[in-house]
Amino acid sequence: MEVSLVNNTLDTVVALGANLSLRSQSPEMTLERAVDAMETSGLVIRARSRFYKTPCFPAGSGPDYVNAAVLVGSELPPRSVLDILHEIENRFGRQRQQRWGMRTLDLDIVCCGDQVSPSLKEYNHWRLLPSTEQMKSAPERLILPHPRLQDRAFVLVPMADILPDWTHPVLGQTVRQMLDNLPDEDISAIQPL
Repeated sequence: MEVSLVNNTLDTVVALGANLSLRSQSPEMTLERAVDAMETSGLVIRARSRFYKTPCFPAGSGPDYVNAAVLVGSELPPRSVLDILHEIENRFGRQRQQRWGMRTLDLDIVCCGDQVSPSLKEYNHWRLLPSTEQMKSAPERLILPHPRLQDRAFVLVPMADILPDWTHPVLGQTVRQMLDNLPDEDISAIQPL
């Protein structure tokens, strides 16, 4: 369900992903239950994408993922929303043992309206970090928008279901434009379920 936003309101886009079963429950069911858990935690689900089968990232690091995106509303600041998401991940067996590893549930804040946080300088540091360094280090605080959003078809394709015209506050491109910049093979690898 596509939603129109006026002036990039501060609603938050959350990317969801899972590629491991949880107590004999499929990744799709885990994502369904995670959306329910967001609602019972006080987040208002304003829109949600379809579920997509996506190749594991990085390639060869595990089974394919199921990914989706939701638009949530909350009066809480983004850091408090992230705390709620981490608590939900914990309830669903998330273990942070390996960066970019397999997981029962991954919930990431992609953007919060047109907010750039904590600063443009720090955002650009993480956005421009070489991929070899990205695998070894993670920011200690929330970076908005997600610094690699523009590079990831598995985030942009579901996001296009709900906010195709959202404009990146630093790059000045809409979700559709960022998708157009990705290689065709990246986009065609994302399949609706």
